[in-house]
Amino acid sequence: MTRIARYSGIAMFLHWSIAILILLNVGLGLSAQYNWIAPAMERPVIDFHKSTGLLVLVLVVLRVIWRLIKTPPPLPVSYGSLEAFGAHAAHIALYIVALGLPLSGWAHDSAWSLSAQYPFHWYGLFTWPHIGFIQNLSPDTKELWHARLGTLHTWFGYALYVLLAAHILGALKHQFIDREPELQRMLPFG
Repeated sequence: MTRIARYSGIAMFLHWSIAILILLNVGLGLSAQYNWIAPAMERPVIDFHKSTGLLVLVLVVLRVIWRLIKTPPPLPVSYGSLEAFGAHAAHIALYIVALGLPLSGWAHDSAWSLSAQYPFHWYGLFTWPHIGFIQNLSPDTKELWHARLGTLHTWFGYALYVLLAAHILGALKHQFIDREPELQRMLPFG
C-alpha cells in the first residue's frame, strides 16, 4: 500500500475552520439579506456575520502564511497538466475571494453612513475599528462607495459560490470517479 501525501495538521485545521466559518457566514449573510430572521435579531445577526467574516480574514492570512512556510503535498501523479493547472488556479482564486470577501465587507461597513452610530463589536468583546480613510469621506462620496463596495462584496459572494462548488465537486470527482485518495489528504482522521 502506497503512502498518501497528506497536508499538515495545521493546514487541515485552518482549511476546515475556514470552510465551516465561510458556510456559517453565508447562512448568516443570506438570512439578514432576505429577512429570514425577526427584525429584532437583524443587528445581532449582522454583527455576528461581520465578526465571523473578520475571523475568516485572520485565518485565511494565517493559511496563506502557513502555505508559504510549509509546502503542501504534491498533487497525485495521475493529474494531467491541465488538471494540475486548474487545481492550482482554483486554489489561488479561492484565496483571493476568501481575502476579498471580508475586506470588501469591512470597507462596505466603513462606508456606511451610520457606521459611527453603530460601532462594530467583534463578538461583543471589543470595538473593531472602521477603515479610517473610508469612514472620513464626505457624506456623498461615502454613500457612493458604500453602494459600490456592497456590490463588490456581493460579487465576491457569487464568486465564492462558484469556486466552492468547483472545489467540492473536483475533490469528489477525484475521490470517487478517479479513485484517488483525495479526501484522505485533507481529512484529519483519514
